[in-house]
Amino acid sequence: MVAFALPYALHVLAALVWVGGMFFAWLVLRPATVAALEGPARLKLWVEVFRRFFVWVWLAIAILAISGIGMLHMRFSGLETAPKYVQVMIGGAIAMFALFMRIQALLLPELKAAVHAENWPAGAAVLGRIRRLVGLNLLLGLAVVAVASSRLMT
Repeated sequence: MVAFALPYALHVLAALVWVGGMFFAWLVLRPATVAALEGPARLKLWVEVFRRFFVWVWLAIAILAISGIGMLHMRFSGLETAPKYVQVMIGGAIAMFALFMRIQALLLPELKAAVHAENWPAGAAVLGRIRRLVGLNLLLGLAVVAVASSRLMT
């Protein structure tokens, strides 16, 4: 069980960074920027926030994947013998990654282009789509955490 402790701790910390970051961005930073900043400044800020946060998300994804696969093989000898809750967590993680990739690969370049061109209405529209996807990803992340933590109590 000692060998399991390090990957487990890394896994939990990586999930905390990703899900906690989305929680902070969606429920604290977004409303604060709306209250404190005009549209152009708000859009410029979000480009910078995403640039910095996504580095941490990529690191979290790598740690989650490596530690998750490691724990899967250490504890259950692979996916085939893993209980349903583990499979649900993996499915949730895949969905979260897909949503993140949509933001990273498709919407963020669109936001950057709009900000660079000073097309504030287009930038605001893209930021709204990003906000909705981050909200959905946050809900998925909270559900995955709830599934994981509820299994620890049984």
